[in-house]
Amino acid sequence: MTSDNRPLAVFDLDNTLAATAHRQHFLERRPKDWEAFFAAAPDDPPLEEGVALCREAAGECEVVYLTGRPERCRRSTLEWLAAYGLPEGPVHMRRNRDFRPARVTKVEILRRLAADRTVRMLVDDDLAVCDAAEAAGFRVVRARWAEPSEVLREAQETEGRT
Repeated sequence: MTSDNRPLAVFDLDNTLAATAHRQHFLERRPKDWEAFFAAAPDDPPLEEGVALCREAAGECEVVYLTGRPERCRRSTLEWLAAYGLPEGPVHMRRNRDFRPARVTKVEILRRLAADRTVRMLVDDDLAVCDAAEAAGFRVVRARWAEPSEVLREAQETEGRT
């Protein structure tokens, strides 16, 4: 198979491939410090279970990254992926100032991807995203290898920030 017709394996970043616990304290403040939260992302340690699954999926699939991180984080995100030897692939990011819930934005992008290619799986830690993707007919692997975070869940679903 060529990369043009291989199925897609779609991976979330935060708490799926990258551990965010060290920077979540920026979201526990009032007001939340979004700039500091995203500025600390390059220091995220990798989550080995997610990284291993991503590398394994790359054997049969084209890897695509689907994150709620804003577009302004693209350069540091690409550098982080390369630094940890993750497979190259397109990175879909949240448009700056798009604060819709992750379950809406991610399923919208999944549907767009599925219009041209088979999406073999979505790997994500966000329960609402997983539920919405399954309801839309996508196969989901729930990333349960990071400590769940209520503050991150709120950021993803209520504030549409990551």
